[in-house]
Amino acid sequence: MTPPEAPALTYAFAVCRGGALTALAALPGLGTGAPVRTLAAGPLTAVVQDVPAAGFGEEALRQRLSDRDELERCARAHHTVITAASALAPTVPLPLATLYLDDGRAREALGERETSLLTALDRITGRAEWGVKVYAPTGPPPAPGTAPEAAPADGPPPGPASGRAYLDRVRTRQRSREQHHTLTLRAAERVDTAVRSLAVAARRLRPHGVEVTGKHRTHVLNAAYLLDLGRERELRAALASLRHDETDVQIELSGPWAPYSFADGGIADERPTSGRMSP
Repeated sequence: MTPPEAPALTYAFAVCRGGALTALAALPGLGTGAPVRTLAAGPLTAVVQDVPAAGFGEEALRQRLSDRDELERCARAHHTVITAASALAPTVPLPLATLYLDDGRAREALGERETSLLTALDRITGRAEWGVKVYAPTGPPPAPGTAPEAAPADGPPPGPASGRAYLDRVRTRQRSREQHHTLTLRAAERVDTAVRSLAVAARRLRPHGVEVTGKHRTHVLNAAYLLDLGRERELRAALASLRHDETDVQIELSGPWAPYSFADGGIADERPTSGRMSP
């Protein structure tokens, strides 16, 4: 007697419109052994994979995504499929762990969102996302010809005059830090304005904290920009000019990316977010 097949869920990576997507079948996806495939849903095409219910049910999924290494593995696999799809056709990325009980439920859910997904596909067709980050070195640079002054370890020295001098130094350092912060924020705004002038859409994202940037610099701008294909040279030239002029900050460019920040249902803050299982 042939044993019954284990129940499978439908995992959805992305939604496309058109394009020859057969090459996606060669991708391992989440490594379940089932091929990455397409699923027709009216005018939309979903990129999906069968995954075992035992490993991707609600409780199993919660445990899987609470493990840092497994979360990273799944996020990388998810991103790899989306990147491959976006190279073949306009693609709306779906959040990590978007799961449906079967293909029928997936079609039903996509049908409910058909209008918004088609609008998103219209918006991103012929365009790509680029990320620009601006960092400020921590603390203002020392004045020319002077060494940075270390903060006293045991408070101000005794005596009224010494105490006043100590407070003056503290106030001076505080003013210097505030002025430096203001200058870096203004520089970041100039970077944002320049890149927005090239983009068809822009989105400000939450800056990273010290756990990502380290203590040596502060993240003052984290932004995503949607640019028409073919404008990469202009973008790089603009940032090269800004790096020459904005010497108080560090400017980093990444991309081109699938349009996570501009597609309905995309991951806007660059962090994996668990999808919900369709009832």
